Amino acid sequence: MIDLFNFERRKTSVTHVGALDIGGENPVRIQSMTTTSTDDTEGSVAQAERIIDAGGELVRLTTQGKREAENLKNINAQLRADGYMTPLCADVHFNANVADVAALYAEKVRINPGNYVDPARTFKKLEYTDEEYARELQKIEDRLVPFINICKEHHTAVRIGVNHGSLSDRIRNRYGDTPAGIVESCMEFLRIFRKHDFHDIVISIKSSNTVVMVRSVRLLVAEMDKEGMHYPLHLGVTEAGEGEDGRIKSAVGIGALLADGIGDTIRVSLSEEPECEIPVARYLAWYIRRHEKHLLIPGERYSGFDYLRPERRKTVAAGNIGGGNVPVVIATRRTDRSAVDVSSPELPKPDYIYVQGRLPENKAKDQKYILDYDAYMELAGRDSRMLENVYPIFPVTGMPFVSAMDTSVKFLVLKFGTPSEEFLACLKTHPEMVVVCMTSHQNRLGDQRALAHQLMTAGVKNPIVFAQMYRHSTDEGGEEGGNIRQQENTTAKERFQLEAAADMGALMMDGLTDGIWLMNNGDLAQEDIEQTAFAILQAGRLRMVKTEYISCPGCGRTLYDLRATIARIKEATKGMTGLKVGIMGCIVNGPGEMADADYGYVGAGPKKVSLYRRQVCVEHNIPEEEAVEHLLALIKADREK
Repeated sequence: MIDLFNFERRKTSVTHVGALDIGGENPVRIQSMTTTSTDDTEGSVAQAERIIDAGGELVRLTTQGKREAENLKNINAQLRADGYMTPLCADVHFNANVADVAALYAEKVRINPGNYVDPARTFKKLEYTDEEYARELQKIEDRLVPFINICKEHHTAVRIGVNHGSLSDRIRNRYGDTPAGIVESCMEFLRIFRKHDFHDIVISIKSSNTVVMVRSVRLLVAEMDKEGMHYPLHLGVTEAGEGEDGRIKSAVGIGALLADGIGDTIRVSLSEEPECEIPVARYLAWYIRRHEKHLLIPGERYSGFDYLRPERRKTVAAGNIGGGNVPVVIATRRTDRSAVDVSSPELPKPDYIYVQGRLPENKAKDQKYILDYDAYMELAGRDSRMLENVYPIFPVTGMPFVSAMDTSVKFLVLKFGTPSEEFLACLKTHPEMVVVCMTSHQNRLGDQRALAHQLMTAGVKNPIVFAQMYRHSTDEGGEEGGNIRQQENTTAKERFQLEAAADMGALMMDGLTDGIWLMNNGDLAQEDIEQTAFAILQAGRLRMVKTEYISCPGCGRTLYDLRATIARIKEATKGMTGLKVGIMGCIVNGPGEMADADYGYVGAGPKKVSLYRRQVCVEHNIPEEEAVEHLLALIKADREK
């Protein structure tokens, strides 16, 4: 059973990919994927070298046909001639024969159980008897054995890469579109590889939905442990998007697992040039590695907590915090200026603003404020009318004064390790009290989890807001100076966003989060800090505050100008709060990965696009130059119904 509070890297076997070892005591390996056509030797080599120069330790290339697979020989040879020894991974979908060829020329081959032997999914309802299902599994084994033998002969590693978006109809109909189905899709293949004594394997389970991705990987680890399997894991969030949102979404999903010691190689999938993914992945791996060898956290797991199938912690609402409410965002703003409203009108505003010991002169009518308890008491005695929408915050030493203040919401700052007798009694007596969970521990996740589990064990139902303090400035190398080698090509703002998203990932996935309060002791813009909090909650599927774009990073299969299209769609739909749009380069994950999207824009052929309403295709083969307008017309028509 995983230690929820103390960081320990999951113990795995070692997989050999050329000269690169993955798993075991090796560091988390960083990789990316080319976007060039694999028929283009010169272009693929140039892009692979840019990935490697940026720090990539493995390069993946799409091989949609035998011609592309065979050209891996030329790409590999040119890289070696140029002095690059980095191993290559062939990415195979739909055609098992291509995998056989690719295994001759690449150090690793990725196969997708959803379409390796099973036919392309149609999302139709199919019924299988147990005998029919067994025959389908035998068909898979019969086809895998020749591939396994080729890989053995040529010392080629295999990645079994399951994508939520490409589960077969066979799996979907027996297990549903669920983490259990995703895991079984992987385990079927793993059992066959083990039966035939092949173990140079890496596993990946990916989804554009961070919750599905994290829960599926957690479940996979548990299932592998049951069957005595300890293969290394590759982590990634598919179709994460681009820019800040793509980075935050990736950090939430990947960080939630890395922080629990799960993961041996990672890829941050961004709709940008592939070499741009590398600094993000390197920084994430470096940041989580700092959890190692921390001071022991003597936390005790709440007996009712299910790590594999977590539910939201049951709380009593204090105002709009906890209960059935979406998690809140709290911000810290200075009051030594004429106004504290620094947000742009079109951006979401914090639910609460902490103003320390003084209210702003022009307090906004509809804004809620948090005031230090002593200043609150002083103001109550002087002019109680000023206390509308103002709520006190107490340190532990201020608990004797809690009962003296009659307000619907109060805040109490707690750290794990604080003597519990007094604060547990206070919380049980005052259901209107919101716990602000602070930490200064090297392992933030473990420390904050420990307090949450302590409260659950004690039967306390007060909401919890997780507060995270960072130190990033534009003129320094990151929190506490950091490690400049890992911080090349990352800004202070990016580092702040990646750290906060990684620290909050598992806390959100565990169902513990009733609010988030991000702070930074540095010169980052306050608006950026606040909007990062909202973006983290959206990435964790807890609160939708803007349009969501599920866009793939592109590869050699992409059939149109992906990045220009993303920009046009984002510009046209940016004000549609809560709308989810999937923008996919090809059909491999398109309809399946868009199960989480309201609309889909999918490459159907060269410069041709098909449009989807959820998983149903509603327009086929639209010319690329007309497709965005067709998508907007579809959205508008649906909204006017």
